Amino acid sequence: MEEFFTVFLLCFSLLHDTAVSTTIESISTMQSLDDGDTMVSAGGTFALGFFNSKEDSMKRYLGIWYKEVVPITVVWVANRNNPLNDSSGLLKITDKGLLVLLNNNNSIFWSSNSSSNLIQQPVALLLDTGNLIVNSNKESGYILWQSFDYPFDTLLPGMKLGSDLTTGLSRNLTSWSSPDDPSKGNYTFQLDIVGYPQLCIRSGELKTFCSGSWNGIRFNGIPHLKPNPIFKYYFVSNKKEMYYGFELINSSVFSRLVITSDGTIQRSNWRDNNQGWINYLSSPTDSCDYYAKCGVYGSCNIDNSIQCGCLKGFEPKFPEEWNQLDWTKGCVRRTPLSCHEDGFERISSLKLPDTERSSWLNVSLSLDECAKICKSNCSCMAYAALDIRKEASGCLLWYGELINIRVLSDPQQDLYVRMSKKDSGNMRRNPEEHEEEELELPLFDRATLNSATSNFSTDNILGTGGFGTVYKGILERGEEIAVKRLSENSRQGLKEFKTEVMHIAKLQHRNLVKLLGCCIQVEERMLVYEFMPNKSLDHFIFVIDGSYELLKLIRISVQTYFSSKTDGEKGILLDWPKRFLIINGIARGLLYLHQDSRHRVVHRDLKAGNILLDIEMNPKISDFGLARSIVGTENEATTNYVVGTYGYMAPEYIIDGQFSTKSDVYSFGVLVLEIVSGRRNRAFRHRDHHYSLLGHAWTFFNEDKWLTIVDGCMRDSINLPEVKRSIQVGLLCVQRNPEDRPSMSEVQMMLSSECALPRPEKPGFFTERDLVGQSSSSSNNKGLSITQLSVTEVHPR
Repeated sequence: MEEFFTVFLLCFSLLHDTAVSTTIESISTMQSLDDGDTMVSAGGTFALGFFNSKEDSMKRYLGIWYKEVVPITVVWVANRNNPLNDSSGLLKITDKGLLVLLNNNNSIFWSSNSSSNLIQQPVALLLDTGNLIVNSNKESGYILWQSFDYPFDTLLPGMKLGSDLTTGLSRNLTSWSSPDDPSKGNYTFQLDIVGYPQLCIRSGELKTFCSGSWNGIRFNGIPHLKPNPIFKYYFVSNKKEMYYGFELINSSVFSRLVITSDGTIQRSNWRDNNQGWINYLSSPTDSCDYYAKCGVYGSCNIDNSIQCGCLKGFEPKFPEEWNQLDWTKGCVRRTPLSCHEDGFERISSLKLPDTERSSWLNVSLSLDECAKICKSNCSCMAYAALDIRKEASGCLLWYGELINIRVLSDPQQDLYVRMSKKDSGNMRRNPEEHEEEELELPLFDRATLNSATSNFSTDNILGTGGFGTVYKGILERGEEIAVKRLSENSRQGLKEFKTEVMHIAKLQHRNLVKLLGCCIQVEERMLVYEFMPNKSLDHFIFVIDGSYELLKLIRISVQTYFSSKTDGEKGILLDWPKRFLIINGIARGLLYLHQDSRHRVVHRDLKAGNILLDIEMNPKISDFGLARSIVGTENEATTNYVVGTYGYMAPEYIIDGQFSTKSDVYSFGVLVLEIVSGRRNRAFRHRDHHYSLLGHAWTFFNEDKWLTIVDGCMRDSINLPEVKRSIQVGLLCVQRNPEDRPSMSEVQMMLSSECALPRPEKPGFFTERDLVGQSSSSSNNKGLSITQLSVTEVHPR
């Protein structure tokens, strides 16, 4: 009998527990979540319910936590400042879509908000992201309210830390009062949007840490925030919203960012084998990370025994206090500024100053253009590049005193500080003095390049052209380079060599090849470039030149062969997305040359062989030996010495010696049609007609047969609207009359928009055979003879 009662009591206890504690997927207006119940996300990652912040407390909170993590790790709390004093709480949803937290007296301890008129049968559910949402009804998925808009102390993957500029909603993290008290603490972590956006920790209203500006890769003052296999982070800034967030690369990992009760930002991952959270990133990291450690114009260096020092040209404002290690009052200038006679001193390896009193220009501007803008405003104290990924990205400008600067061991951005002439020993020249500026280009000695290229071994040859041979080399520090060695009988003389050095050394853009240095010893002339592992574009888009039928058969065979290969082995063929990215990259580089560079430059030899491809297949325009600058507001120029590559040169250039940005546009158009078709313009043949590639493309486009122009190797990957638009843009660029051709800024707009495009007129050189028989588009016809035409085939690397 005693055993019977024991079993009876055990079963009753189990039944009682089941009745008290239930798991639900959602709640509607007909349901509630009682204390003891839990709502679990579909994948079982998160749970919503009631909890105690510490064992001996009667205070009850409604919150969200990781379901499988022990001990409980809370990521969001509803009633953090108004806890329940017993277990009588329940969560309900009203017919107006409001979540309300009630006690047994129906007193409201917390409620959500909603202003939508689209409410039908509202339902609340917990997502696997940890987001508690209220939908207008179970089927529509229209979100009336979500917990992600009202963060607690934790930033989860997919959450936004920042502001909605349309609604005014601000999403910030706020710390716990103490490790066991979830009520609102002293510290907040937020995206400040006054001035240029930056992440800041505040104690009350006082800043304790600021991240520095976003530089396109990370926040400048957090160099340890780097790409990793666990999560990827991002910063979004547009007219509607500004926010920072991150997403998981491996969804099986739990990763979070928390503002602790003592004011530290910690990023941690859950380790199953350790059964604990592992912190691996935190800010502030050391005493130099604390806000304004060294005052205005002061810089903190954690590696120095006396951490604070003044920037160059500055001295302590109160030397006695400074010597007593009180650095809060900062530094002052030794010499007052005189505005228009000032220059800018470059300071490297710094965390950029607090951006609260800054502004930014998010347009394509070079550093010299930024200097000119800053110099023209006497209140502008410093400037820097907005985005370190781009050579011409825009400006970040500071007004007023500079503060919150520190030395970084991982240099990222240069800061250009306004300085009087007297105090600057490394003054950046004023923009208007550029014509007299000497090049600061490293010189390589012959012995170094001999060693790098194994004495210019034939095994290291990357390509050979009219001006010489290009070799691959490896410097002692392991850096790969490409060495362009001019031959003794090269048609590129000293003048062309200096032209190439001058132009490319002063041109800095992500879509232009970077010149690392040069070598001039006795009669030897060499240029040292960054190495492009994928060589040039012509290696990828031209399978073979010859008859159309043979080409077609070979392409089909190649396509069949590579269909059985791995992704890595398929890399030698370019699909349409890659080709479209290459077209856009070339357009950006050419726009920079024509409009945004220090010297407006006409390349004069744009072709597939002069488009180099980096490891990610990003295009870079190379070979500036034939480039010419256009001075001031000049739009065109003429020459008696026509040079370039047949098939890419514009009619007005070949016939009249007239070149302009529009002659480069013509070359770009040829290149676009070659990229789309996979056919070389110069060697194009067709069994049914004698048109050039340009004539063939124009004819078939007008007959609405443009798809037959497309390279068969990529037909499975094409985006039809993009391909058609690219062909049409290419044909607009090769129109016979230069005035009918678009500018490169117009080309970029055409490629990126969906606006209607004009119908292209007949191209120049409709058939390649009437080379000099066409009428000139210039009124100033110099009657150039065919013997004056110098055609080059150059293959630099």
